[in-house]
Amino acid sequence: MPPKPHRVLLDRVSGYADEAAAYMRRRRVSRRPFARLYYAGGRSSDQATDSLAGGELFAAAGRLIEVAGKRPKP
Repeated sequence: MPPKPHRVLLDRVSGYADEAAAYMRRRRVSRRPFARLYYAGGRSSDQATDSLAGGELFAAAGRLIEVAGKRPKP
């Protein structure tokens, strides 16, 4: 007897959900903060937080976020 159509669909969707959850778990474990710079020519470079340039970029970004948060809201 073939399975009911809605069960096949449910199995497929739950399989995709399981794969997505596993992907997110793996990504969370290996994710480290970094800064990505984009240049005018389309080139980009990643800077880790433990590098000198990365540390300076994170400090500058923190100050920008702080200043933007103090702006009066309309």
